[in-house]
Amino acid sequence: MELRQLRYFITIAEQGSFSRAAERLHVSQPPLSTQIKALEDELGARLLERSNRGVALTPSGAAFFEDIRSVLAQLEHAVGRVRQCERGDVGTLSIGFVSIADFGILPPTLKSFRAHYPQVDVQLHELTTDAQIRELRAAELDLGIGLAPVDEPGLTFTSLLHEPLILAAPTAHPAVQSSGAVDLHVLAKEPFIVPPRSIGPGLYDLTLSLCQAAGFAPRITQHARQMQTVIGLVSCGMGVALVPASLRHLKRAGVQYRPLLGKPSTIELGILQPIQTPNPLRDNFIHSLREAAQRLAQT
Repeated sequence: MELRQLRYFITIAEQGSFSRAAERLHVSQPPLSTQIKALEDELGARLLERSNRGVALTPSGAAFFEDIRSVLAQLEHAVGRVRQCERGDVGTLSIGFVSIADFGILPPTLKSFRAHYPQVDVQLHELTTDAQIRELRAAELDLGIGLAPVDEPGLTFTSLLHEPLILAAPTAHPAVQSSGAVDLHVLAKEPFIVPPRSIGPGLYDLTLSLCQAAGFAPRITQHARQMQTVIGLVSCGMGVALVPASLRHLKRAGVQYRPLLGKPSTIELGILQPIQTPNPLRDNFIHSLREAAQRLAQT
Protein backbone atom coordinates (compact mmCIF):
# COMPACT_ATOMS: atom_id res chain seq x y z
CA MET A 1 0.00 0.00 0.00
CA GLU A 2 1.47 3.32 -1.09
CA LEU A 3 0.85 6.80 0.24
CA ARG A 4 0.12 7.87 -3.33
CA GLN A 5 -2.72 5.36 -3.57
CA LEU A 6 -4.28 6.66 -0.36
CA ARG A 7 -4.16 10.25 -1.60
CA TYR A 8 -5.66 9.21 -4.92
CA PHE A 9 -8.49 7.42 -3.12
CA ILE A 10 -9.26 10.41 -0.86
CA THR A 11 -9.31 12.81 -3.80
CA ILE A 12 -11.64 10.60 -5.87
CA ALA A 13 -14.01 10.23 -2.91
CA GLU A 14 -14.04 14.00 -2.31
CA GLN A 15 -14.49 14.87 -6.01
CA GLY A 16 -17.00 12.10 -6.74
CA SER A 17 -15.41 11.56 -10.14
CA PHE A 18 -12.29 9.94 -11.57
CA SER A 19 -11.97 12.65 -14.22
CA ARG A 20 -12.22 15.55 -11.76
CA ALA A 21 -9.82 13.78 -9.40
CA ALA A 22 -7.33 13.25 -12.23
CA GLU A 23 -7.52 16.94 -13.08
CA ARG A 24 -7.07 17.91 -9.43
CA LEU A 25 -4.08 15.57 -9.04
CA HIS A 26 -2.53 16.52 -12.40
CA VAL A 27 -2.40 12.90 -13.58
CA SER A 28 -4.14 11.09 -16.41
CA GLN A 29 -7.20 8.98 -15.61
CA PRO A 30 -5.92 5.48 -16.59
CA PRO A 31 -3.05 5.41 -14.04
CA LEU A 32 -5.48 6.68 -11.43
CA SER A 33 -7.85 3.79 -12.12
CA THR A 34 -4.94 1.35 -12.06
CA GLN A 35 -3.74 2.54 -8.64
CA ILE A 36 -7.22 2.35 -7.12
CA LYS A 37 -7.67 -1.18 -8.49
CA ALA A 38 -4.32 -2.17 -6.93
CA LEU A 39 -5.41 -0.67 -3.60
CA GLU A 40 -8.71 -2.55 -3.65
CA ASP A 41 -6.96 -5.81 -4.52
CA GLU A 42 -4.55 -5.40 -1.63
CA LEU A 43 -7.36 -4.63 0.80
CA GLY A 44 -9.59 -7.36 -0.57
CA ALA A 45 -12.53 -4.98 -0.63
CA ARG A 46 -14.33 -2.83 -3.16
CA LEU A 47 -14.04 0.81 -2.15
CA LEU A 48 -15.77 2.66 -4.97
CA GLU A 49 -18.89 2.08 -7.08
CA ARG A 50 -18.89 3.61 -10.57
CA SER A 51 -22.14 4.70 -12.23
CA ASN A 52 -23.33 7.12 -14.86
CA ARG A 53 -23.77 9.68 -12.12
CA GLY A 54 -20.15 9.42 -10.97
CA VAL A 55 -18.40 7.55 -8.20
CA ALA A 56 -19.78 6.65 -4.78
CA LEU A 57 -18.21 5.05 -1.74
CA THR A 58 -19.20 1.53 -0.81
CA PRO A 59 -19.86 0.88 2.90
CA SER A 60 -16.28 -0.46 3.18
CA GLY A 61 -15.02 2.53 1.26
CA ALA A 62 -16.84 4.96 3.53
CA ALA A 63 -15.28 3.41 6.65
CA PHE A 64 -11.86 3.41 5.01
CA PHE A 65 -12.28 7.02 3.89
CA GLU A 66 -12.92 8.33 7.40
CA ASP A 67 -9.94 6.53 8.91
CA ILE A 68 -7.50 7.33 6.10
CA ARG A 69 -8.52 10.99 5.99
CA SER A 70 -7.62 11.26 9.67
CA VAL A 71 -4.31 9.45 9.14
CA LEU A 72 -3.35 11.69 6.24
CA ALA A 73 -4.22 14.80 8.25
CA GLN A 74 -1.94 13.62 11.03
CA LEU A 75 0.77 12.88 8.51
CA GLU A 76 0.48 16.36 7.00
CA HIS A 77 0.70 17.83 10.49
CA ALA A 78 3.83 15.79 11.22
CA VAL A 79 5.42 16.87 7.94
CA GLY A 80 4.62 20.49 8.74
CA ARG A 81 6.18 20.17 12.20
CA VAL A 82 9.35 18.68 10.76
CA ARG A 83 9.65 21.54 8.30
CA GLN A 84 9.02 24.09 11.04
CA CYS A 85 11.75 22.51 13.18
CA GLU A 86 14.13 22.50 10.23
CA ARG A 87 13.50 26.23 9.76
CA GLY A 88 13.81 26.92 13.47
CA ASP A 89 10.18 28.07 13.77
CA VAL A 90 9.24 25.85 16.74
CA GLY A 91 10.98 24.23 19.68
CA THR A 92 12.75 25.16 22.90
CA LEU A 93 15.85 27.34 23.13
CA SER A 94 17.92 27.55 26.31
CA ILE A 95 20.00 30.71 26.62
CA GLY A 96 22.51 31.82 29.23
CA PHE A 97 23.31 35.51 29.67
CA VAL A 98 25.46 37.74 31.85
CA SER A 99 23.49 40.27 33.84
CA ILE A 100 24.59 43.31 31.84
CA ALA A 101 22.88 41.86 28.73
CA ASP A 102 19.55 42.32 30.51
CA PHE A 103 20.10 46.10 30.53
CA GLY A 104 21.17 46.40 26.91
CA ILE A 105 20.99 43.89 24.09
CA LEU A 106 18.67 41.22 25.50
CA PRO A 107 15.30 43.05 25.76
CA PRO A 108 15.21 44.27 22.11
CA THR A 109 16.46 40.88 20.92
CA LEU A 110 13.68 39.03 22.74
CA LYS A 111 11.03 41.45 21.48
CA SER A 112 12.11 40.95 17.87
CA PHE A 113 12.60 37.19 18.18
CA ARG A 114 9.19 36.60 19.77
CA ALA A 115 7.52 38.66 17.05
CA HIS A 116 9.07 36.48 14.34
CA TYR A 117 9.01 33.10 16.13
CA PRO A 118 6.04 33.07 18.53
CA GLN A 119 6.03 29.26 18.78
CA VAL A 120 9.57 29.03 20.16
CA ASP A 121 9.85 28.58 23.92
CA VAL A 122 12.83 30.69 25.07
CA GLN A 123 14.26 29.67 28.45
CA LEU A 124 16.58 32.29 29.96
CA HIS A 125 19.26 31.64 32.57
CA GLU A 126 21.23 34.48 34.16
CA LEU A 127 24.74 33.09 34.53
CA THR A 128 28.27 34.40 34.70
CA THR A 129 30.44 33.67 31.66
CA ASP A 130 32.33 30.87 33.41
CA ALA A 131 29.05 29.23 34.45
CA GLN A 132 27.77 29.48 30.86
CA ILE A 133 30.88 27.67 29.63
CA ARG A 134 30.20 24.80 32.04
CA GLU A 135 26.53 24.62 31.03
CA LEU A 136 27.38 24.66 27.32
CA ARG A 137 29.84 21.82 27.81
CA ALA A 138 27.16 19.85 29.65
CA ALA A 139 24.71 20.55 26.77
CA GLU A 140 22.39 22.38 29.20
CA LEU A 141 22.48 25.56 27.09
CA ASP A 142 22.08 26.14 23.37
CA LEU A 143 23.99 29.41 23.44
CA GLY A 144 25.37 31.99 25.82
CA ILE A 145 25.80 35.75 25.90
CA GLY A 146 29.03 36.39 27.79
CA LEU A 147 32.03 38.63 28.25
CA ALA A 148 35.42 38.37 26.60
CA PRO A 149 38.01 37.01 26.87
CA VAL A 150 36.89 33.45 26.11
CA ASP A 151 39.24 30.81 24.71
CA GLU A 152 37.69 27.41 25.26
CA PRO A 153 38.21 24.27 23.12
CA GLY A 154 35.00 23.15 21.49
CA LEU A 155 33.32 26.55 21.90
CA THR A 156 33.31 29.67 19.75
CA PHE A 157 33.06 33.27 20.92
CA THR A 158 31.68 35.76 18.38
CA SER A 159 31.78 39.45 19.20
CA LEU A 160 28.46 41.30 19.38
CA LEU A 161 29.31 44.74 20.69
CA HIS A 162 31.74 46.78 22.77
CA GLU A 163 30.47 48.75 25.76
CA PRO A 164 32.38 51.66 27.31
CA LEU A 165 32.99 51.61 31.03
CA ILE A 166 31.44 54.32 33.16
CA LEU A 167 31.68 55.22 36.82
CA ALA A 168 29.03 54.16 39.33
CA ALA A 169 29.40 56.09 42.59
CA PRO A 170 27.27 56.93 45.63
CA THR A 171 25.07 59.97 45.04
CA ALA A 172 26.87 62.03 47.69
CA HIS A 173 30.34 61.35 46.25
CA PRO A 174 32.14 64.58 45.20
CA ALA A 175 33.10 63.09 41.83
CA VAL A 176 29.47 62.94 40.67
CA GLN A 177 28.25 66.32 41.85
CA SER A 178 28.66 67.71 38.35
CA SER A 179 27.24 66.18 35.18
CA GLY A 180 30.56 66.06 33.34
CA ALA A 181 33.05 63.25 32.81
CA VAL A 182 35.12 62.11 35.77
CA ASP A 183 38.91 62.01 35.82
CA LEU A 184 39.75 58.60 37.24
CA HIS A 185 42.70 59.84 39.29
CA VAL A 186 40.33 61.58 41.76
CA LEU A 187 39.24 58.09 42.86
CA ALA A 188 42.73 56.99 43.91
CA LYS A 189 41.83 56.67 47.58
CA GLU A 190 38.36 55.24 47.09
CA PRO A 191 37.33 51.63 47.82
CA PHE A 192 36.52 49.75 44.61
CA ILE A 193 33.91 47.04 44.05
CA VAL A 194 34.69 44.55 41.26
CA PRO A 195 33.63 41.06 40.19
CA PRO A 196 36.07 38.28 41.15
CA ARG A 197 38.68 37.81 38.44
CA SER A 198 37.77 34.11 38.24
CA ILE A 199 34.35 34.97 36.78
CA GLY A 200 35.03 38.31 35.07
CA PRO A 201 38.69 38.53 34.03
CA GLY A 202 38.00 41.08 31.29
CA LEU A 203 36.26 43.61 33.53
CA TYR A 204 38.61 42.96 36.43
CA ASP A 205 41.77 43.42 34.38
CA LEU A 206 40.41 46.49 32.59
CA THR A 207 39.54 48.15 35.90
CA LEU A 208 43.08 47.55 37.16
CA SER A 209 44.74 48.76 33.96
CA LEU A 210 42.66 51.96 33.83
CA CYS A 211 43.45 52.78 37.44
CA GLN A 212 47.14 52.08 36.90
CA ALA A 213 47.12 54.33 33.83
CA ALA A 214 45.65 57.05 36.10
CA GLY A 215 48.59 56.60 38.47
CA PHE A 216 47.26 54.37 41.23
CA ALA A 217 46.45 50.79 42.14
CA PRO A 218 42.75 50.43 43.05
CA ARG A 219 41.95 49.52 46.64
CA ILE A 220 39.56 46.61 46.10
CA THR A 221 37.43 46.09 49.19
CA GLN A 222 34.45 44.15 47.84
CA HIS A 223 33.88 41.45 45.22
CA ALA A 224 30.43 40.78 43.74
CA ARG A 225 29.49 38.16 41.16
CA GLN A 226 26.52 39.97 39.62
CA MET A 227 26.34 43.55 38.33
CA GLN A 228 23.12 44.15 40.26
CA THR A 229 25.00 43.30 43.45
CA VAL A 230 27.84 45.64 42.48
CA ILE A 231 25.35 48.49 42.05
CA GLY A 232 23.60 47.53 45.28
CA LEU A 233 26.89 47.82 47.19
CA VAL A 234 27.59 51.19 45.55
CA SER A 235 24.15 52.42 46.63
CA CYS A 236 25.00 51.45 50.21
CA GLY A 237 28.12 53.61 50.09
CA MET A 238 30.49 50.64 50.14
CA GLY A 239 32.63 52.02 47.31
CA VAL A 240 32.75 52.93 43.63
CA ALA A 241 32.79 50.71 40.56
CA LEU A 242 33.59 50.83 36.87
CA VAL A 243 30.68 49.20 35.06
CA PRO A 244 29.46 48.74 31.46
CA ALA A 245 27.49 51.72 30.16
CA SER A 246 24.25 49.72 29.83
CA LEU A 247 24.10 49.55 33.64
CA ARG A 248 22.97 53.19 33.62
CA HIS A 249 19.52 51.74 32.84
CA LEU A 250 19.56 50.09 36.26
CA LYS A 251 18.07 52.86 38.35
CA ARG A 252 18.97 52.46 42.00
CA ALA A 253 18.46 55.04 44.74
CA GLY A 254 21.79 56.34 46.01
CA VAL A 255 23.73 55.70 42.77
CA GLN A 256 24.89 58.11 40.07
CA TYR A 257 26.54 57.18 36.77
CA ARG A 258 29.11 59.30 35.00
CA PRO A 259 31.33 58.86 31.92
CA LEU A 260 35.09 58.70 32.37
CA LEU A 261 37.35 61.43 31.06
CA GLY A 262 39.37 60.57 27.95
CA LYS A 263 39.01 57.94 25.27
CA PRO A 264 36.40 55.35 26.33
CA SER A 265 37.69 51.93 27.34
CA THR A 266 35.34 49.09 26.43
CA ILE A 267 34.48 45.56 27.37
CA GLU A 268 33.37 43.05 24.74
CA LEU A 269 30.06 41.19 24.81
CA GLY A 270 29.67 38.19 22.54
CA ILE A 271 27.96 34.92 21.65
CA LEU A 272 29.14 31.61 23.06
CA GLN A 273 28.13 28.43 21.25
CA PRO A 274 29.35 24.88 20.64
CA ILE A 275 31.36 24.19 17.51
CA GLN A 276 29.79 22.08 14.75
CA THR A 277 26.36 21.54 16.26
CA PRO A 278 23.73 22.71 13.73
CA ASN A 279 20.72 24.31 15.37
CA PRO A 280 18.27 26.42 13.28
CA LEU A 281 16.61 27.76 16.43
CA ARG A 282 19.94 29.06 17.71
CA ASP A 283 20.84 30.51 14.31
CA ASN A 284 17.58 32.46 14.22
CA PHE A 285 18.17 33.87 17.71
CA ILE A 286 21.74 34.83 16.82
CA HIS A 287 20.37 36.70 13.80
CA SER A 288 18.07 38.66 16.14
CA LEU A 289 21.01 39.35 18.48
CA ARG A 290 23.11 40.76 15.67
CA GLU A 291 20.31 42.96 14.42
CA ALA A 292 19.82 44.32 17.95
CA ALA A 293 23.57 44.93 18.29
CA GLN A 294 23.58 46.92 15.04
CA ARG A 295 20.70 49.07 16.25
CA LEU A 296 22.40 49.72 19.59
CA ALA A 297 25.63 50.68 17.84
CA GLN A 298 23.71 53.34 15.89
CA THR A 299 22.22 54.96 18.99
